[in-house]
Amino acid sequence: MTNEKSTLSKKLLTRVLSVYFILTVIVTAGQIVTEYVNAKSHIAGELQTLKNTFSTSLTRAMWELNMAQAKSIAVGLMELPIVEGVQIRDENGQYIANLGRTSEQPHSPIIKGVVQDHVGGTFGYSFPLIFEFSGRTSLVGDVALYSSAQIIFSRIEVGIFFLIGNAIIKTAFLVFLFMSAFRTMLTNPLNELRQQISDFDIDDLETSKLHLNVPDKNEFTLLEQAYNGLIDGMADFQKRLNGAQAELQNANRLLDDHNISLEQEVAKKTATLSKIMLDLEQQKDELIVNQRELRQENENRQFIEDELRKRNNELASSMDTLQLAKDQLVESERMASLGGLVAGIAHDVNTPLGVGVTATSFLQERLNTLEKAYHEKTLTGSTMNTFLSDAQQTITLLTNNLNRASNLISSFKQVAVDQASEAEREINLKEYLNEIIQSLAPSLKKTQHVINISCPDSVVIVCAPGMLAQIFTNMVMNSIIHGFEDMSKGTIDIKVSQQPETLTIDYSDNGKGLPKDSLAKHFDAFYTTRRGKGGSGLGTHIMYNLVTQTLKGDIEVFSEPGHGLQYVLTIPLHSQR
Repeated sequence: MTNEKSTLSKKLLTRVLSVYFILTVIVTAGQIVTEYVNAKSHIAGELQTLKNTFSTSLTRAMWELNMAQAKSIAVGLMELPIVEGVQIRDENGQYIANLGRTSEQPHSPIIKGVVQDHVGGTFGYSFPLIFEFSGRTSLVGDVALYSSAQIIFSRIEVGIFFLIGNAIIKTAFLVFLFMSAFRTMLTNPLNELRQQISDFDIDDLETSKLHLNVPDKNEFTLLEQAYNGLIDGMADFQKRLNGAQAELQNANRLLDDHNISLEQEVAKKTATLSKIMLDLEQQKDELIVNQRELRQENENRQFIEDELRKRNNELASSMDTLQLAKDQLVESERMASLGGLVAGIAHDVNTPLGVGVTATSFLQERLNTLEKAYHEKTLTGSTMNTFLSDAQQTITLLTNNLNRASNLISSFKQVAVDQASEAEREINLKEYLNEIIQSLAPSLKKTQHVINISCPDSVVIVCAPGMLAQIFTNMVMNSIIHGFEDMSKGTIDIKVSQQPETLTIDYSDNGKGLPKDSLAKHFDAFYTTRRGKGGSGLGTHIMYNLVTQTLKGDIEVFSEPGHGLQYVLTIPLHSQR
């Protein structure tokens, strides 16, 4: 007899109740989570409401540096049931009060109210303290109010107990209802069906039919009818089976005759199969030969791949050598540019220094003459007046030329030091541009070219100044050497505009311009239109690398033949290196 614990009704009841129990647990858990979230949101709203209660007095206390009152307010806030911790900081992020359960705040000041969770089951509302005075606002500090999950659970404790109790009562009632229904409608009819089926007698099929005591027509009634129909079919089948046995005996005799003829046919097929096996063996030998040839070909390909890999490594080494040579050429070009600047400045400095030496010699000669007249007692008023007049003119000439030499050396010193160094500093762009143009005066003094600078006085940029000097020097010299090659008077316009985070520099000249094919290769290394005339093809390449890689900016070039050349540079106001 089947164990009652493993009957169909028990399993079905267990699964139905299990599904209902799981759904009840999920729904109850969802309701509890909803209660928790709502309670947490409500407490967060209360913390935000507290801001309107005490923020004014606390802000004034912070403004007046009354830290005792601020701490007293923090202690008062700790008395509120929903507050588990209070943090008050000044505008520098220093804690004035740190009471209860709190978490470490970021050092940067809080600029707007925010609710956020913290470790340890706490959450808080942080907001800034802003003091308004004469229509101006000042951040004087910030406040963080903390609450915890324990406070939330204390608020929803009764509701949780009610939800759990309600789920238990409904589950118990439903279990009782299901057990009664299953016993009446499923378990008892199944037991009766099992008992009658166990009394089945193959020799007395008529008495083995089912007679279930089911009040309503349902699946058991259909099962009874189907089972009884099966019994009737079995009785009919027994009759037909007896007739079939006689036919089977006759068929066995015919089968024996057919087996003899079949064995003869199998012998013929076996001979044919043996011939096929010999053919397959020959094909196998040919396949082995092909496999050996394929293996040899794979080995040859592996050798070729090794050789190619070796050549690739050699090529990579050659590329590294070429890159090193290119970097050395770029550095040489920078030093050559600085050397040209030194030569021009030295020539311009020699002129005022020569005038200064001549004026000093003249003044020394006049002084010796005056001293001789003084010792010989021949000094007269007219001689003294002549000496004073000559001395005044000589000193004026000497002062003007020394100041001129000093200004040239000062501009050259700043620009030259910047070009040889990559140190970053804060510079006024307009003043620095004027220094760069002044350092290029030796290259401009023999021409009638004009450089116009349009730059706001307040533009300040943080970068390596030598990079800017190299960039503007290359652009100006490129215009003088290439753009103004056949021109007696050219014009260069430098326009600077400032955005919140970037700086736009528009450089343009009215030179002869470039054709489209030359413009496409303008920034390529070693490309020059003066090949064999002293051009290295590295000036614009260095300028492009300085803008895009060192200054982290962008540069574009525009030009048409006969309409000059234009550079548009966009660089950040602060270095991003």
